[in-house]
Amino acid sequence: MQMFHNSTSTVLIAVLKRDLVIGLRHRSELFNPLVFFFIVVTMFVLALGPYETTLRQVAPAVIWVAALLASTLSLDMMFHSDLDDGSLEQFLLSPHPLIIIVVAKILAHWLLTAAPLIVAALFLGLMVYLPQTAIMPLLLTLLLGTPVLSLVGAVLAALTVGLRGSGILLTLLILPLYIPVLIFSVATVDNAAKGLAITGELYFLGAILVLAATLAPLATTSSLRIRLG
Repeated sequence: MQMFHNSTSTVLIAVLKRDLVIGLRHRSELFNPLVFFFIVVTMFVLALGPYETTLRQVAPAVIWVAALLASTLSLDMMFHSDLDDGSLEQFLLSPHPLIIIVVAKILAHWLLTAAPLIVAALFLGLMVYLPQTAIMPLLLTLLLGTPVLSLVGAVLAALTVGLRGSGILLTLLILPLYIPVLIFSVATVDNAAKGLAITGELYFLGAILVLAATLAPLATTSSLRIRLG
């Protein structure tokens, strides 16, 4: 049992390191979501004008919509490069559990795309006059919500891998599934800015995260076997 645990941990760490190194080598894929995030928020600010009251009212929605759209940019590449170089078939033939490899790839995707967005959200929150009392709730919603985006996105990325025009198809399929996270996250930050309780919304986000973490890796594994079986 101990040997199996050690082997599983070794595989998880090895795949995680591999994907992180590949992601860091392709700087454009790493910075594209971050640049897109900044551009979307900046365009909202320019469109609405330098009115503090207006910007403060829409700040939670602007930041979260921008983060949600930015996170979808790199979903198509989660398994696409592995399919092109034949690594995906090797993963399927590997004696190690495929679900461990899938979890490592989802974690790598979150670290490369969502983690920089969370840091950037601190600065953008100040730019759109988000109250100080809402900054920490914003970070909490991003920490709870962005893993869900990667987990759910992995399922559809696996289903559409190798399809022509998979990027557009993936975006069309995934955006409706992100709506619950968007609603509860924006409500949390908005309530915090107004001095209202946010416990209920955070509980819902936590429940969604637990559900996604439980089911999404299994669904992603099955999707990959269906696509390449």
